[in-house]
Amino acid sequence: MKATKIFTFGLIASFFLYGFTKVTNQTSYKCMIQMKNYSGEGAYIVVSLLDKEDKYVKTLYVQGDDEEWYSDITEWWDFQGKVRADIDAITGATVSGGNRTISVLKIDTDKIDNGYKLRFESAVEDQEYYKDDVQFELTSENLKSKIEGKGFIRYIRLISQ
Repeated sequence: MKATKIFTFGLIASFFLYGFTKVTNQTSYKCMIQMKNYSGEGAYIVVSLLDKEDKYVKTLYVQGDDEEWYSDITEWWDFQGKVRADIDAITGATVSGGNRTISVLKIDTDKIDNGYKLRFESAVEDQEYYKDDVQFELTSENLKSKIEGKGFIRYIRLISQ
């Protein structure tokens, strides 16, 4: 009888602890960004998750921590500047020409193979801004590929962890 009461209490407690929380399955990907050779300041890079209509869903990563320059990444800033959500995906320094950086992106598994996209925007002070330096559909196949950039990014490569 006592064991039944303990089991029942545990079952009820589990329901209240986990019954109202959203379970999100995520996969972590190491993301290497290789920059092209260029002269000038380091690049600010924003990695965003987009929906099927190319609307921003979430900021996954920001390379560069000086908020003064975020508005130079104009498409993202139109989204982020209005929302003003806390960005917890910020890292330190920008990435200079010819260098590479490695970060970790956490992507919800239900976004893969469902029409969502990743967009890498880049901007360099007193130079250009590339809205879709790298942009691709979030498919299982693309997540294993090397994706070429159009602007300051030479290529990116993602590796599942």
